[in-house]
Amino acid sequence: MLYELGASGGLAPVPETTFAEAGVWERRDLQAAVRDHIGVLGDDLKVVAEEFDRFEGSRRRIDLLCVDRQLCLVVVELKRTVDGGHMELQALRYAAMVAGMPFDDLCTALARHRRAVDGGEFTVGQARTELLEWWEDEGDEEPVIGRDVRVILVSADFGQEVTTAVLWLNEVYGTDIRCVRLSPYRHGDSVLLDVQHIIPLPEAEDFLIQARQHNDAVRTASGRDRTRYLIEFEGRSEGPLNKRRAVLAMVGAVHAAGADPERVRGAVGEGKFRSVAVPEPGQELWEAFAERHGLSQEQRSRWFHEDPLADGDRVWVLSNQWGTDTEEVLRALAALAPESGGPTFRAV
Repeated sequence: MLYELGASGGLAPVPETTFAEAGVWERRDLQAAVRDHIGVLGDDLKVVAEEFDRFEGSRRRIDLLCVDRQLCLVVVELKRTVDGGHMELQALRYAAMVAGMPFDDLCTALARHRRAVDGGEFTVGQARTELLEWWEDEGDEEPVIGRDVRVILVSADFGQEVTTAVLWLNEVYGTDIRCVRLSPYRHGDSVLLDVQHIIPLPEAEDFLIQARQHNDAVRTASGRDRTRYLIEFEGRSEGPLNKRRAVLAMVGAVHAAGADPERVRGAVGEGKFRSVAVPEPGQELWEAFAERHGLSQEQRSRWFHEDPLADGDRVWVLSNQWGTDTEEVLRALAALAPESGGPTFRAV
């Protein structure tokens, strides 16, 4: 029960209502609000699709499809009812259908979603860049989406059948299914929402976080290097940075220390640091850069074209594709600067 605290210290109960009585529709109102404020379900979630229906031989639709920071898909199923219906079974079917989704398909879904919600153009390449930045991912290999799909059930309340099934699946089979209750209250002309995470209980949250960290460690051990670096120069420290951002910061630092761009190119590799003449007024840098080097629109996401290095009548652009040779490149860049006072780096 919610109460309003009066000026004189009295407590007045705020009457509980239902979404139906409040005129709140499931998809138009409730789903749209959760989509635009996904943080109420968890601060590690990013919406990639709404009403996702790209299934072979099925017309089913996932209310919201998300990803978390650990390269896991998250199925969000919403109901405005007070018993949840059979939403846990429905969500499990959806989870099985999207498990192991290829990264390219995920990029396509996000691009389609952003165009539908925001309007305007949003390419698959832009979606790819956004997802990589969300995961702070690096390297030449495409991310591998795990088959361990999470599920979040959102409803005005849950019947005992739903909660019993969820608790059993979580305990016996190690699934990650959460129940979030949205209780509506009428307060004047406004509808208030009391958001409560009822499964898992708050005291079990640390255990689930440790489990997800363990899964992330397994992925790292299987070859995904998530080392971070500090770049230190002129008494300032930048980072921790992932591999691609560390190389970008080091390139800027050694150039500021006096290193010629041609020498920088020799340190990072000719194909990963390229130049173009300063674009004409009104011409986009990427347009001039792509034309000069024969690059396609889909390759746009593989370059730091928004962080160019200007040097005289040339503009230099660094690739953001860095693999296992990152430290070797960082050492080669550091060697270009004066021995004393030049930029340095260290892994953290």
